[in-house]
This record gives sequence, C-alpha cells and structure tokens, in this order.
Amino acid sequence: MFIIEKSYSSASISRNIRFDEKIFEDLKQAMHQHDVSFNSLVLQCCRYALEHLQDEEITEQEPV
Repeated sequence: MFIIEKSYSSASISRNIRFDEKIFEDLKQAMHQHDVSFNSLVLQCCRYALEHLQDEEITEQEPV
C-alpha cells in the first residue's frame, strides 16, 4: 500500500522531467490533498514504483 509521508528525505540531484497533462494534474491534486511538496510526492512515487518493480522481477525469476 502506498502511503504518502509528510516528511521525506531531501534530494540533492537536480533533473528535468516532462509529464503528460493528466499525470501532472493527478500529481498536483495528490500534492494538495496530502500537503506535501511536488518534489517529495514524485520522489515517493518513484521509490514505491522501483521497490515494487524489483519485487515483481524477483518473483518472476523464482523457479516454479
């Protein structure tokens, strides 16, 4: 389950990223609903996606 944390470690590497309009609007809405910064929300979403991606890859590699 994805839980948005109000305090999340600060980021020090700057990158540019482009969002399609729907994802950007959804992120802005979630940002306001949970009172977190846009950067914090994006970092948490990325971390959650990567952790679950790794879990799925490990599960797929296990012998049946």
